[in-house]
Amino acid sequence: MVKFNRRQFIALGTAGMGLALVNNWLGQETISSHPLAQSFANSAPVYHSSNGLLELKLEAQESLVKLGNKQAYRLTYNGQIPAPRLEAKPGDKVRIHFTNNLAQPTNIHYHGLQIPITGNADNVFLKIKPGKTLTYEFQIPANHPSGTFWYHPHLHGLVAEQLFGGLAGLFVVRGEIDEIPEIKAAQEEFLVLQDFAINNGGRRLSSAHMSLMMGREGKVITVNGNINPSISFPSKGLLRLRILNASPSRFYRLTLEDHTFYQIATDGNSLNKPIEIRELLLTPGQRADVLVKGDKKSGQYRLLNLPYDRGSMGMMGGRGMMGGRGMMGRNQRDVPMTLATVNYKSAVESLALPTKLTSISPLPQADTIRRFELNHGMNMNPYVGMAFLINGKPYNSDHIHTQVRLNTVEDRDIVNIGVMDHPFHIHGNAFQVISRNGQPESLLAWRDTVLVKRGETVRIRIPFRDFAGKTVYHCHILDHEDLGMMGNLMIKA
Repeated sequence: MVKFNRRQFIALGTAGMGLALVNNWLGQETISSHPLAQSFANSAPVYHSSNGLLELKLEAQESLVKLGNKQAYRLTYNGQIPAPRLEAKPGDKVRIHFTNNLAQPTNIHYHGLQIPITGNADNVFLKIKPGKTLTYEFQIPANHPSGTFWYHPHLHGLVAEQLFGGLAGLFVVRGEIDEIPEIKAAQEEFLVLQDFAINNGGRRLSSAHMSLMMGREGKVITVNGNINPSISFPSKGLLRLRILNASPSRFYRLTLEDHTFYQIATDGNSLNKPIEIRELLLTPGQRADVLVKGDKKSGQYRLLNLPYDRGSMGMMGGRGMMGGRGMMGRNQRDVPMTLATVNYKSAVESLALPTKLTSISPLPQADTIRRFELNHGMNMNPYVGMAFLINGKPYNSDHIHTQVRLNTVEDRDIVNIGVMDHPFHIHGNAFQVISRNGQPESLLAWRDTVLVKRGETVRIRIPFRDFAGKTVYHCHILDHEDLGMMGNLMIKA
């Protein structure tokens, strides 16, 4: 393994990186603003718990599905893009009879759920071979927060490929926030944001045609499997959007024309009170709940994805090479992309917003502070080209990288010394962001994924409260995780 500092890394230029990893982005344009505007629908079926039990059959397979106005072969759960939405309540038991009919081994990670990390629960070390069935079974704790969570594959080395193929679905825990009168009165819509890469025959592009080093992105961008769907604004005048970034690499910087978002939850966890924002940035894996007031004139308003520069392999993330497309041919888009259209049939009177959501207390001082450096190096495999490192080393499945004790509180200084932004995710343990570059974080919130920009140091505080066992932490640009930016975490009772 060869490590590089920032200057050496940039100086690599085009040498030795492998042309197969470059060509996917050359000359491609997005079709997310396709003129075909489909009617909005949460088309995936919904499975609700009943009498304290959520039980269903779930099958992973390749299926021919409709993406916008095209037929495409995608990896699906139960033949759906996005996958079925699962809904349960705190205290419910969950039993999922899972069959793997993919050509590859796989498993399921229940992202954001605070459930056991061993056995047949949120155990990312399970390996379900093709043709095999496993029953996932766990109980959602009675004190589990209500919120928007999700499920997706997490077998190391295949995570990005399988998620990019389409394997992603919402997991909603219903609870106290849903009973707040103003929120209960709002019209609820779920938005699963995914991007895909397909060839002219509707087949998935192989990883050799994608920029794994930047993290693969696709030119087909969908909301609930639709291209530029239409969302009808409710006559009562309050819209609740529950939004998931289910893309393996793409960042979504969202804004709604002439409207303000009132954020009420982040990563599935309620805030103390609504926060007024004009833009919402969601990195891969993140979720947010926002309210939108219907107090504008009748007409159409675009939900836009604004440009975001998440880094580059050359010119310090700038635009001076390869015709302004970035080092690996990644198109540095300069124009907003339309993801969906919100329609008013007539002007409406907006409902009041809630004034209080929950009560979040700051965590006590940490028992231990650890430093995690995120960086990059060269992989000796010429096909791959790069490795992504934590504390100078790539992931080793046989090694325990960090060991902690149950019922302790620890701080992590996540230091990004590389040339790309990295969203950092910890399995099974929500945390609070304490500071950025030494400056206190203004928003007190529970999160499971946090963006660490290049050159930035973010301190997070984690209480290890509930479950002992072995799990992982990693960059949620999932190609970076597959290429080494992950560590094993052992929580000792």
